[in-house]
Amino acid sequence: MIFKEKVLVTGGCGYIGSHTCLYLIENGYEPIIVDNLCNSNTEVLNRIKSIVGYKPIFYELDVRDENALDEVFCTHDIKSVIHFAGLKAVGESVEKPDLYYNNNIGSTNTLLKVMKKHNVKNIIFSSSATVYGNPKRVPIYENDPIGEVTNPYAETKVKIEFLLQDLANHDKTMNIGILRYFNPIGAHKSGLMGENPKGIPNNLMPYVTQVAIGLRDHLNVFGNDYDTRDGTCIRDYIHVCDLARGHVLTLNKLHQNSGLVIYNLGTSIGTTVLELVNAFEKANNIIIKKEFAPRRAGDIAECYANCDKAYKEIGFKTEFNIVDCCRDSWNWQKKNPNGFN
Repeated sequence: MIFKEKVLVTGGCGYIGSHTCLYLIENGYEPIIVDNLCNSNTEVLNRIKSIVGYKPIFYELDVRDENALDEVFCTHDIKSVIHFAGLKAVGESVEKPDLYYNNNIGSTNTLLKVMKKHNVKNIIFSSSATVYGNPKRVPIYENDPIGEVTNPYAETKVKIEFLLQDLANHDKTMNIGILRYFNPIGAHKSGLMGENPKGIPNNLMPYVTQVAIGLRDHLNVFGNDYDTRDGTCIRDYIHVCDLARGHVLTLNKLHQNSGLVIYNLGTSIGTTVLELVNAFEKANNIIIKKEFAPRRAGDIAECYANCDKAYKEIGFKTEFNIVDCCRDSWNWQKKNPNGFN
């Protein structure tokens, strides 16, 4: 295949990273993947090849390993970076805050150092709606305040965002895209790629699909007494393929010497936990056994995006609805009962 540019993708074997690599290839970019595989699997490289006919170049390394990372930059003429690599379990971050600060912030510092050495000016950072904390209003806009967060994972995202904003102010030649994801779900329509959590899922959809296939007895719904239309939390669930496409659109934007850009990537629609479960049941004709459990500490009642800015500036608009997400998630799970294993 002939590519127009090499893009380093840290954490590119993960759920969002792998789908983004697929979209990069389909749009003429060559992903060079680095991943330490702590939460991912190299089988995804074969799945990408099955879909697009090209197996990405892959290096197993930790982004904090400066010498190993430098060697990748020396070997490949990298022009842009998409930085997914990072730990992301909220509960674990509360138990092991030092691990999250060292890994998430440390890897970003090393990456930026090596980028500077090789004069690479374009970077997209995988941030999160968690930076907004308990929002003062919904939908949430990009200029709403960030930083009043409730866990170390979110704090690392905030600190990295501030670091990148300071870098953009200091070096006007840098082009930086900060993408604040809402709640990615779904899978590639082929059923070859999807979310493959290790151990007990931290996210709602893989837990639902594991109950559906019999790996787990029932779904715990944490809290049914929130001030929402059915008492359960409201979130903005975005199909992972829409999210992946948003990265390609942002990368195109950086090539216009954009400077710093910040976008919410969501659907602008709030969906309750029970509405998502009901949509899954109707889309796939499956009953999900569920039980209500006490609220989890740190959970907020309502969080969904305003995405007008991303639409106006990069043409980002979601193509998949909640039914598509439910159908594709189940298609992935039933074709891969044990994930990539």
